Amino acid sequence: MIYPQAFIDYLVHFHGDRDFFECHEILEDYWKDHKMKEEIWVALIQLAVGLYHQRRGNHAGAIKMLKSSLQKMEQKKITQLGLNYEKMTDLIKRRMAEIAQGCVYTDIDLPIEDQQLHVQCLETCKKKNLTWGSTSMDNRDLVDRHKLRDRSDVIKQREERLLQKLNHRNQDSYTRLQE
Repeated sequence: MIYPQAFIDYLVHFHGDRDFFECHEILEDYWKDHKMKEEIWVALIQLAVGLYHQRRGNHAGAIKMLKSSLQKMEQKKITQLGLNYEKMTDLIKRRMAEIAQGCVYTDIDLPIEDQQLHVQCLETCKKKNLTWGSTSMDNRDLVDRHKLRDRSDVIKQREERLLQKLNHRNQDSYTRLQE
């Protein structure tokens, strides 16, 4: 089976450096670039975001994202991605229960069933100088990664949308005055 490179990179960061923020970025870009309606990508993005929230101590945000992720997971799609559906959904349910009980964050591994995918991920991990199965709690940069990113492009897009909205309102007002 041939998997999208973005998915392989997601798995590499998920297991190699536990950079859930990067997992989110990689799959979100892939999902947007391909304008796909498939919920499986959103489910995997939300899984990474949920774990990112849990690691930061945002338990309400973690449970919300993990619950949403679980609801979007389809057995056929998970299986097509070389993962074990039953183990995956059980893993997420257990994690939500642990969060609700106040357990501290621990790293988890996704249940990769396709051995070729696993080998491909290990090779990619090695090329990126990452260690498959590493731990993350001693890396404060990962815990607060969202604070370190450059958001200038997002801010610029928001300003442009606001300006378009204002221009549209002004045009509507002008048209009403003409009538």
